[in-house]
Amino acid sequence: MSALTPPTDMPTPTTDKITQAAMETIYLCKFRVSMDGEWLCLRELDDISLTPDPEPTHEDPNYLMANERMNLMNMAKLSIKGLIESALNLGRTLDSDYAPLQQFFVVMEHCLKHGLKAKKTFLGQNKSFWGPLELVEKLVPEAAEITASVKDLPGLKTPVGRGRAWLRLALMQKKLSEYMKALINKKELLSEFYEPNALMMEEEGAIIAGLLVGLNVIDANFCMKGEDLDSQVGVIDFSMYLKDGNSSKGTEGDGQITAILDQKNYVEELNRHLNATVNNLQAKVDALEKSNTKLTEELAVANNRIITLQEEMERVKEESSYILESNRKGPKQDRTAEGQALSEARKHLKEETQLRLDVEKELEMQISMRQEMELAMKMLEKDVCEKQDALVSLRQQLDDLRALKHELAFKLQSSDLGVKQKSELNSRLEEKTNQMAATIKQLEQSSCGSHPDCARLSEAANLLSWTTGSSNRTLETRSTVCSWKSRSSPGSGTSLS
Repeated sequence: MSALTPPTDMPTPTTDKITQAAMETIYLCKFRVSMDGEWLCLRELDDISLTPDPEPTHEDPNYLMANERMNLMNMAKLSIKGLIESALNLGRTLDSDYAPLQQFFVVMEHCLKHGLKAKKTFLGQNKSFWGPLELVEKLVPEAAEITASVKDLPGLKTPVGRGRAWLRLALMQKKLSEYMKALINKKELLSEFYEPNALMMEEEGAIIAGLLVGLNVIDANFCMKGEDLDSQVGVIDFSMYLKDGNSSKGTEGDGQITAILDQKNYVEELNRHLNATVNNLQAKVDALEKSNTKLTEELAVANNRIITLQEEMERVKEESSYILESNRKGPKQDRTAEGQALSEARKHLKEETQLRLDVEKELEMQISMRQEMELAMKMLEKDVCEKQDALVSLRQQLDDLRALKHELAFKLQSSDLGVKQKSELNSRLEEKTNQMAATIKQLEQSSCGSHPDCARLSEAANLLSWTTGSSNRTLETRSTVCSWKSRSSPGSGTSLS
């Protein structure tokens, strides 16, 4: 962080304009590194006038922290943009040896370390950003898998190494922006680890979390087992982002690629939303299938109960008919007892009949519910088929966009090569023009040129003026002067003009 902090012996600006310029400046030795569009530009400190305050007692801590936050945010913008552009031009999966990717992790490490509170341990004070990253699994349940994987890695012994591994796994999962947003929104939890004016507690942290969304378009693959993350030194390489302050900012192909990337991000977000909808519909279908199975079992039980009741009713009818026959043949003194038994049997038959009617009503209700469930199942299956067709079409559009992106990148490279060749040809023609102009000047001074030499020089000047439009008038003027001097010399022949 010392490279990003202004030196204490530098004079403090007094005007608002100089203060704003210093807020966008990263000081390195006797140069200032300022943001010029999307690049860093080196300029000497003499380019701006800084007048010291009358009483330069000490630097304001809040100003220093704000300046560091601004510098870190600018470096994050440059590293994220450079990583996306280089990854798209490379056209393959990134690994841990890719230089822009390494610089991105170094910048993210500096951002997470900014304003950390020092924790006292037996070995002294320790500042580690692994503590805030552990909170993400409480805010986003999906991050629990990453945290468990980091803790299970055998080669990591320090909290710094675990934090670096966590950043790499989150980038591979394409959820780094989501995790950072969830963490920044919980300021009350971050206050335990960060100072009030740290980057993660201010607006710059939310801006960096928004910039991380663009990293979802790249694919990365890391092998954590053989990599030593504990002893790595995180130093920002500013040379990757420096350029001349007077150079141009880009070409027309950047706008086309940006539009294609925006369309790709939209298609991927829509695809993710459709996948979530399909998963919800699939869960509903599973629930309906379970309910249908349960209703089928209940229907089978009801059918068995109805069959049992019908058998009992037949048995009761046979018993009643037998009792009637016995009453007709038996003595009259037994008819009273048999009449009571018959009345009880009729009462039991009535109860059984009522029970059968209730069971039939329940069976009809279950059948109607089953029909409704089958209709709902068919509608859900139709909806799932439509969603799958939409997914297929969106994937085809995504493939077309990727092909168009590669074609535009190839055209951009070929156009850059043609411009370079034309510029080299133009420089060679200008050198020849300068040589001819020097030769003509020598002939004018000596005034001893002959007629054939002047004619050849005139033809060469006309040829060069035809190829280079910028030196046309100068060559015609020199040719006219030469022909005039040839006519005015003694013994000259016809005019050279």
